[in-house]
Amino acid sequence: MEFLTLLQVLDSSVRLATPLLFACLAGLFSERAGIFDIGLEGKMLAAAFFSAAFAAVSGSVWIGLLAGIGASMVLSLIHGLASITFRGNQLISGVAINFLASGLTVLIAQDWFQQGGRTPSLSGGARFNEITLPFADTLRDVAYLGPIYSDLISGHTALVYVAFLTVPLTWYVLFRTRFGLRLRAVGENPAAVDTAGISVIRLRFTAVLICGVLCGLAGAYLATGLQAGFVREMSSGRGYIALAALIFAKWRPWYALWACLLFGFLQALSLRPDAVTALVQVRVPGQFLDALPYILTVVILAGFVGKATPPRAGGEPYVKER
Repeated sequence: MEFLTLLQVLDSSVRLATPLLFACLAGLFSERAGIFDIGLEGKMLAAAFFSAAFAAVSGSVWIGLLAGIGASMVLSLIHGLASITFRGNQLISGVAINFLASGLTVLIAQDWFQQGGRTPSLSGGARFNEITLPFADTLRDVAYLGPIYSDLISGHTALVYVAFLTVPLTWYVLFRTRFGLRLRAVGENPAAVDTAGISVIRLRFTAVLICGVLCGLAGAYLATGLQAGFVREMSSGRGYIALAALIFAKWRPWYALWACLLFGFLQALSLRPDAVTALVQVRVPGQFLDALPYILTVVILAGFVGKATPPRAGGEPYVKER
């Protein structure tokens, strides 16, 4: 594989890993607090639609971004009410959110735009544009390091850089702050947290809302950064892939980054079958490359779910002792 071809594949990997990373970190906050969230897929899908719809109507990608985050947070509140307040089954609640988002986005899109469940194509200020970092054009001709900086590091939208900066921020919040200590404790032993006079319900709702914000960013990026509008089911299972990456990463932010980049790389390979053929000297069917991320998801869930230990109180509603 030639160097420039490799850079193009890696560039695509970064772009495709971004929504996975947002969703994976969203699940990290939620599950560290003891709330399993299968509904990442639905929140991403709802955020993608509302961000694209409001951006198309207003002409402003920032209004679309706020609308996407708002839609995701509403679904997060529904999940929080069902699983925290009413102590319902967290997995069933998440699946219901996925079904709700899948149906409502197409229904509302058809009612608003009459384009078969799509939104109008976005352009100009209605979508995120690529950012050229300082000296990117100047350093482009420098051997190796120049193309890496100019073509791989530079030239992404703002949300790509936000996603990668969110990784150290998540690590710091969870492992270097009092809030993070309490959040992790809620996922391990909520009774001990309650005994210390700290509200378990408030902490879990906070984690669920943070999850909603990050899923909103993931969905908004899908519709206004990675693509130029909403199409039905455009999340394409990314929420489930993010959950697999979270398990693969053992609920740790830095491991989550590398896991999402791996999935992004596999998705990027499906876009460049010629590069794969040149690398292995054998023609690989495109359908197999398309299925690779999902195959790895099944392999991880089947092979690592027993080895990766989730938070001990995960999935269990907390009932305060009287």
